[in-house]
Amino acid sequence: MRDETQTNSAAPGDRLIRAGAIVFFAGAVATLVTVAPLLLGTTPFPAYMFGLSMLMGVGFLVAGAGVLRSVAAGRRQARSDTP
Repeated sequence: MRDETQTNSAAPGDRLIRAGAIVFFAGAVATLVTVAPLLLGTTPFPAYMFGLSMLMGVGFLVAGAGVLRSVAAGRRQARSDTP
């Protein structure tokens, strides 16, 4: 029997998960760039760079919202398939 799910189909939360991962990694890079001068003993970056480090948390929350949306869609699908 052929599986009903196509390999190229996107689940409802996939875009949020991808966007969250991108924002998270951008925040991780900003954190590394911000911490490097502190470890090397050079002049630290301006305060807004520390704010960019908060993108890690924002990305984590966006990806988490995508996972929750995907789970909710899966539960709705399972309920509609049940007789």
